[in-house]
Formats: sequence, structure tokens, C-alpha cells
Amino acid sequence: MLVTLHTAYEDTTAAELSLALDTPEQPALHLLDLGRLAHLGRPGTRLQLRLLGASHQVVLEGPGGGLIETVACLPGRRPELPATLTDPATGYRFTARVRRLAPARMSAATARLRRDLAGDPYALVGVFPGGPDAITALRVARRTDPGGDGTGRIGWRTWHAYPQSGELVETETVVTAV
Repeated sequence: MLVTLHTAYEDTTAAELSLALDTPEQPALHLLDLGRLAHLGRPGTRLQLRLLGASHQVVLEGPGGGLIETVACLPGRRPELPATLTDPATGYRFTARVRRLAPARMSAATARLRRDLAGDPYALVGVFPGGPDAITALRVARRTDPGGDGTGRIGWRTWHAYPQSGELVETETVVTAV
């Protein structure tokens, strides 16, 4: 789903982003509620993708508990986006990378994301004012892999484009125990 957001950026560069797993749900500019995920091998699990003025939030609720992943500029929190974070106890694995792109490559990358994700029922792409390259995109993995205990894994990828600094932040998350 492709949406035009009617708000200004609240974050400006990749260096201002943080990862938080302890932040409550934030007001969303737009959200995609995917409801129950039995069709993805996760019966009893709910998933919501949320676009924030300061980036994204994913809310996952399952039989074993819940998880709220926030990647954003968070007031009062030191900016720090780890390259990797794993928690074997909860089955959470997060990776992030920052790509530095020339303007033409940034435009090509964001155009590809808008094209590929616009009609995907498991994706949400927000275009911010100021140009088509200012986007935040989220996409849920539609294919699950069996976990070690017979449960499916759920995952998502995100993209945060900062055309003014030539940065494209890409994250990937996999969760098995929620």
C-alpha cells in the first residue's frame, strides 16, 4: 500500500535513528493492521505496521507475548542503530545497514521500492512531502520458515530514505518466539 503523508520529516539522517524494543505504541501517521496471521503460519498472532513522523514501528502480539519494534528518532534516547541485535530467549534478530547513494541511485532505489511495494497487501510505503525519494517503507515476509520448535518465523524488512543526505537505511527482523 502506497500512501502520501501530509507531515514533515521528524528525522533527518541515519545517524539520528535508534532501535527501541521498550517504547509504547506511538501515534501513527498511517498504519496497516494485518490482523491474525494464521495464513503466514502464525495462528493467534497479530501484526501491525505503523508509519511514524520519525520513522516506523511494528507491533507484534502472539500467544507467547508481544513485541514493539521502533526504529526512529526518539526524544530522550541516544541515537544508536545497531548493525545487529539478537535475543535467543525471545527469538528476535535485527540487522541494519546504511547505504550511501548518489542522487540518481537514490531515486532509482526509491522508485523501485514504490513500484514493487505499492500493490503488496503485506507492505506499507509512506511518501513524505518534499519529493518522491523521501520515503519510509515496511514489508512483512509472506513466506515463513519453520522454527526449531515447529512454529513458523515471522519477519519484516524496512527502508528509510534520506535523499538530503544520500542515505538509505535498510533493516531486517526475524522473530520466532512471540
